[in-house]
Amino acid sequence: MTTTIALFNNKGGVGKTTLAYHLAHMFSRLGVTVLAADLDPQSNLTSMFLDESELEELWDEQSGLIAQGVASAASPGHSPRVTDVRTIADAVRPILEGLGDIEPIQPAQIDSGLWLLPGSIELSQFEDHLSRAWPQSFAGEPAAIRTTTAFYRTVTRASEYAGADVVIIDVGPNLGAINRAALLGADHVLVPLAADLFSLKGLSNLGPVLRRWRRDWQDVVAPRIPADIAAPRGIMEPLGYVIMQPEMRLDRPVKAYARWLERIPWVFSTAVLDADPSKERSHEIATMRNYRSLMPLAHDARKPMFDLRAADGALGSTQTYVKTCFQEFRSLAERVLSLAGVSVS
Repeated sequence: MTTTIALFNNKGGVGKTTLAYHLAHMFSRLGVTVLAADLDPQSNLTSMFLDESELEELWDEQSGLIAQGVASAASPGHSPRVTDVRTIADAVRPILEGLGDIEPIQPAQIDSGLWLLPGSIELSQFEDHLSRAWPQSFAGEPAAIRTTTAFYRTVTRASEYAGADVVIIDVGPNLGAINRAALLGADHVLVPLAADLFSLKGLSNLGPVLRRWRRDWQDVVAPRIPADIAAPRGIMEPLGYVIMQPEMRLDRPVKAYARWLERIPWVFSTAVLDADPSKERSHEIATMRNYRSLMPLAHDARKPMFDLRAADGALGSTQTYVKTCFQEFRSLAERVLSLAGVSVS
């Protein structure tokens, strides 16, 4: 049975996509087959997995470049990773254009046990369509329910194709219709955050909204879904949170950082879990140190930070830092899988 984990925070800029990318790679190292689904119209996760030529081929930008006179009409060649692969926007285009239901799409195989369902900037056009479909779903209108469940059904088919044990869903930092439709298909929600006022405010917004979406879906929409439409259960169980460190020594947090760090458990328990206030950090899965010095090297090498080698520029003491990165992400991945009930082979 496939387990779906969405990474989500109402506050952007906390390293959510970087975390999703590295978790996907580490899950696959642990013997878990992973599908990374990019449901963020900004498509940052897709651009981390694929190089520019692959993105050009995937998003079919060649004709536009030819028209601008900056590319030749000769065939640019084909990458085996994206041949016959299309994006999530292609999957929902028939619904958007009123021509039918979703178009099944094939995910891209990044590596053994690691697959990508690519995103597209064009997905933003689906936002208004999803917004209009939501209230109509309350009345059990089949076309509206097909629209609302489009992401779930597309991701489910892609995960079946890949034989995925785990699906990681990356979404944008907002509470809009695209994210609502994406998160409905998540079994668990993992919250990456920083120890600051903005992340705490994001938690305060996120919790009540997730509960409202869950209640509306399970109590109102689900009983009215036609039997021939595959639909999510709308579980969206909060798995816990991962603190992403700012640029400071991990063992010497500044006073402001420590102050916000102390408040996170209380806000998470009350706003996200709707439970009694607690200062216990039992839902803190990990605190990840800042690896910003490794990011430029990883970006240039197009690989996770923990895979950097001397040939990539990770020399001397940097190689020790890479090993630390590997151990911390491995521990995080094992902890997340354990909490989500996924066995590691």
